[in-house]
Amino acid sequence: MSDVPWVTILGLGEDGAEGLCSASLAALTEAEVVIGPPRHLALLPEAGAERVAWPVPFAEGLPKLLALRGRRVVVLASGDPFWFGAGSVLARHLAPQEWRALPGPSCFALAASRLGWALEEVLCLGLHAAPLARLRPHLAPARRALVTLRDGAAVAGLAGYLCETGFGASRLWIMEALGGPRERVTAVRADRLQGAFSHPVCAALEVQGGGAALPLASGRADDWFQSDGQMTKRPVRALTLSALAPRHGEHLWDIGGGSGSIALEWLLSHPSLRATSIEPRPERAGRIEANAARLGMDRLAVVTGSAPGALAGLAPPDAVFVGGGLDAALLGWLFAQLAPGVRLVANAVTLETEALLLGARAQHGGELLRIELAHAAPLGPRTGWAAARPIVQWSVSL
Repeated sequence: MSDVPWVTILGLGEDGAEGLCSASLAALTEAEVVIGPPRHLALLPEAGAERVAWPVPFAEGLPKLLALRGRRVVVLASGDPFWFGAGSVLARHLAPQEWRALPGPSCFALAASRLGWALEEVLCLGLHAAPLARLRPHLAPARRALVTLRDGAAVAGLAGYLCETGFGASRLWIMEALGGPRERVTAVRADRLQGAFSHPVCAALEVQGGGAALPLASGRADDWFQSDGQMTKRPVRALTLSALAPRHGEHLWDIGGGSGSIALEWLLSHPSLRATSIEPRPERAGRIEANAARLGMDRLAVVTGSAPGALAGLAPPDAVFVGGGLDAALLGWLFAQLAPGVRLVANAVTLETEALLLGARAQHGGELLRIELAHAAPLGPRTGWAAARPIVQWSVSL
C-alpha cells in the first residue's frame, strides 16, 4: 500500500491552475477523483480524473468522500482550507495518515496585501456562515477587520449592520474574486454603499462613527443587557467575574440566568469560552437569547428549566455561578455531581440564602465576601449616599 495519503486537501484560488505550486499540480495530475464545489471545479481545466460536485449542505458530502477510500482523491477548497475553511472538518473525519494538505493564499492574506495592512494586527472573521452580530464586540473606532461574506448580497447587510450600530461612517473595501481575472476592489463608506457585488466576496473595514464601543473589561454598563430588573448589577458583576476567574477553553453554568449578563460577560472575556445559562422562566430565557444575539455571543446555550433537574445531560462545567434559586437541595446536588476542582460562586441577597452560604462555608471552606455599595443620589436640595442591599458572595473550589 502506498505511503502517500489517499486524500489531498488542495487550496485553490480564483486564478485556478495558474496559481498552483508544482506539488498541487502534481496532486491533480495523479488524482483519480477530484471533488469540490461546482465553482471550484469550473476553475480547473478538464483532465483525466473523475469529477464529483460536493453537495449542499456541506455535511452531505462527507459520506461521498469516505466512500472513495482506496482511490487517490483531491478535495478542492478555497485558499487556505484551515482558515475558516473546510480543512478542519475533513481532518476530523479522517485518520492522520489518510490526508495531506496543500494550502494556497487565504483571502485574508490577499486582502491585507492589497491594502498594505499588517495581517497580525487585523481582526479576521468568517461571516459567510455566521451572524453579522459577531462583529459587535469588536466595533470600536479605528479597528480594522477582514471578513468573509456568504455572497454579494450580504455586502448590503454588512453595511446596514454598521449603520444600525452607529458606525455608518466606517470605510469599506469590497473585494470580489481576489487573485483572479475578475478581481475588483470597491472602496466606499458604509452609509454610502451602492451597486451590486458578485461572489466570492471578502470585505475589509476600518471602523469609524459615533456608535458605542463595547468595553473590554468585565462589569459593563447595565444598559448593555435588556432585563426586567432581575440582573446582577455592574459592580457586583465585575466582582463575580473576578471570582469565577475564566480561563482558556472553559465552560460556565450560569444557574438562574436572569438577563444572562454573567454568562455573556464570561463569553466576552475570550472567544474560546463556552457558557450555558439555565433559566426557569421562559420570558427571561427568551430575553437571554436576545441579549446574546445582539452582542454577537450566539455560542451561548440557553436552557429553559429549573436546577437541578435542568442540569442533567449538560456538558460538564469548569465553573458554576448561582445567581438565583439557591437552596440546600441544589447545593447538595452540585457537591455530589460535579467533578473536583470545579469553581462555584454564589451570591446571596436574602438572609435565608446568606445563612445557607454561611453553613456551606463552615462545611466546605471557601471565601466569603460581603459587598456593600452606595451611589450618590439627591437628598432634598443636596446629595447623599443611597445604599444598595448588601450581597454576600461565596466562592469555593469543589
